Amino acid sequence: MDLQARIAKAGMVASLVTMGSTLALSQQSGGTDWPTEKCNRYRKAYDQSIAYLGKKGLSAEFLASHDAFLASNCQARAEVCARSKEELELANRLVLMAMNSGMSGTFLPFTCRS
Repeated sequence: MDLQARIAKAGMVASLVTMGSTLALSQQSGGTDWPTEKCNRYRKAYDQSIAYLGKKGLSAEFLASHDAFLASNCQARAEVCARSKEELELANRLVLMAMNSGMSGTFLPFTCRS
């Protein structure tokens, strides 16, 4: 095979790999955009964590702030402040689950300004 044919073949292989990766990613996320996919993953982690840990020790303010974040499809600037031991445990668990799902720390709603 001459050099030109090998270059053409390499280009074709690279194109197939790129197309395959793109297809795999779109199938993985169900064709949703990345912000929505992140919110779906986060919501799932939250639901699993609440089912496991329960809501005992979580303040109404904490839950309301967090629910507002979820209701905005995780787009609103949220200030969910973990103050109690249980809130901190939930927040830490969600941070780890989010990181393991490919999200960055800037996505998360946890902050305490006061």
